[in-house]
Amino acid sequence: MSDNVANLGGGEKSHPMEFLLAEELNLPSIGETRQGWVIEHRNNAILIDIGAKSEGVISGSELQQMDDETRALLSVGNEVSVYIVNTEDQYGNVIVSYAKAAEELDWNKAEALMASQDVYEGKVIGQNKGGLLVKLGQLRGFVPNSQISRRRNYGEKQNGKLTNSMIQTKVIEVDRKRGRLILSERAAEKEARQAKRAEILGKLSEGDVLKGRVINLADFGAFIDVGGVEGLVHLSELSWKRVNAPADILKVGDEVEVYVLNIDEDRERLALSLKRMEPDPWTIIDEYYSVGQLLEATITKITKYGAFARLEDDYALEGLIHISELSENHVNHPRDVVQPSQTVTVRIIRVDKDQRQLGLSIKQVVSDKFVEADLEKLTTIQE
Repeated sequence: MSDNVANLGGGEKSHPMEFLLAEELNLPSIGETRQGWVIEHRNNAILIDIGAKSEGVISGSELQQMDDETRALLSVGNEVSVYIVNTEDQYGNVIVSYAKAAEELDWNKAEALMASQDVYEGKVIGQNKGGLLVKLGQLRGFVPNSQISRRRNYGEKQNGKLTNSMIQTKVIEVDRKRGRLILSERAAEKEARQAKRAEILGKLSEGDVLKGRVINLADFGAFIDVGGVEGLVHLSELSWKRVNAPADILKVGDEVEVYVLNIDEDRERLALSLKRMEPDPWTIIDEYYSVGQLLEATITKITKYGAFARLEDDYALEGLIHISELSENHVNHPRDVVQPSQTVTVRIIRVDKDQRQLGLSIKQVVSDKFVEADLEKLTTIQE
């Protein structure tokens, strides 16, 4: 094999020591990006010192396509990056391109943003039916409609109102060969929400009272937005009363005050309560209930030792009717006397504030033990 290396531009062979001459003269190569300095403006060209034997020339055709902002970057004395388009044209000039160098740098930036998933703020330079065009340096990124924030209204998306505005996005796809750059406003918005959520959670303390808005209802509870952070009021924390479903007492859009029960910063979860905003009925039970009082109640649950009944009043507390208090007669099983959802008249026979228990009786609704108290109450009502 010959020691000489074939010249890729033609059939001639280059001298084996030619690369030393190229290094000495710092000769450029096509496709290379170099740093240079603007040394002169001519009528239809700009000369760039690229540290080689000859200056690089930015052609007039490229200059005609530049905006004023880009031209300002090419003032004499400024350092710029240029892309080697041709090492020698028909006039012996080295043709360079500022736009292509900037584009290469912008693709590098886009790839870096894709890898880091940092948020990029860019200017909307156009809109079409499919989405938004956003400038990333010399590149035009595309934000499909599916990646535009849901918070934006229909008019903004469809009537060109976003053009010239600045929006925050994330790079979600880069394909240099196809010239494809896809951005997402939703992805950036999600990160912003997470950062805001972490910030707010860090400032909260258990026991805080916050204003919020109901944003969703589920079988197990209600989701409340408190200053941009979503918290859950579990079904058991909606009210001191028994609640079958959140929709029974709330609707989406309701403004509420909630009590902070628990903050889990690691899992970014916020547990809230509505019922803690009201007095615990067991702490003031003596003001509302007393032994001997007659009330209407609804049977809620039956067990082998008795039946649970919910009082039909403001607090709807539950009490136990022991099997021995269901009837004057012997009872084999509570279901022989009462059924779930049945409404009955009961008498309170025990109030245990500390144990949070109410003892109820059907058997003693009519009882000599309480005759005097019943007559006194009846007289008071009549008066």
